[in-house]
Amino acid sequence: MTDLVDFAASVARAAGDLLLRIRERGDLAGRALGDRGDAEANALILAMISERYPDDAILSEESRDDLARLDCRRLWIIDPLDGTREYREGRNDWAVHIGLAIDGAAAVGAVALPAESLIFASSSDLPRPDPKKSRNIVVSRTRPPAIATTIADALGATIIAMGSAGAKAMAVVRGDADIYLHEGGQHEWDNCAPVAVAQAAGLHCSTLTGAPLAYNQREPTTPTLLICRAELASEVLALIDRDGSPE
Repeated sequence: MTDLVDFAASVARAAGDLLLRIRERGDLAGRALGDRGDAEANALILAMISERYPDDAILSEESRDDLARLDCRRLWIIDPLDGTREYREGRNDWAVHIGLAIDGAAAVGAVALPAESLIFASSSDLPRPDPKKSRNIVVSRTRPPAIATTIADALGATIIAMGSAGAKAMAVVRGDADIYLHEGGQHEWDNCAPVAVAQAAGLHCSTLTGAPLAYNQREPTTPTLLICRAELASEVLALIDRDGSPE
């Protein structure tokens, strides 16, 4: 598995470096910048995976979904540019996701935060976040879940809005936040790689009802997402259940 993790990290790094070069050239802006970054990073990632693992299936946000993947045990699930809006706006909270699902579970992942020169991968040497006196909950900049306020009030936590599912998940991995909540649906490429990394860091990952996350589904979507410190999971899930599940 180490070779797979190292490979995923190398792909995430290469795509992140490419995205930085495209943005730093300064010849594109707005939607054109996002479209160029998405397309070129996607092409690079597909080429690298296909060359190294030609028998594996690939599911990408930027490519047509080939349902032949359903017959494959191994599926690379990628988002070449997670947080396109933030990328276009010159912000740091965008990411590259390289995930590998094996038998429907997030097994390998690498998340690059190129603007911060950071790579997180699902290796055994990931640091465990230290508990803090203050608690932070990260949520979407554009679609914050209503339940976040209830949980923040109960735990005495601060809500922080942030772009990119990968950036939010890595905020929990690195200990800057304690809980990442999302409702309203995501695609598998939004969270496969972040979940693999978070699980390797000893974090709890599930839907907001506590159900396990499944990958390589016919409809590659996830209804809700919870990533949090393991010792907070029972309390957070109980608060969600008491308030009424969003699913």
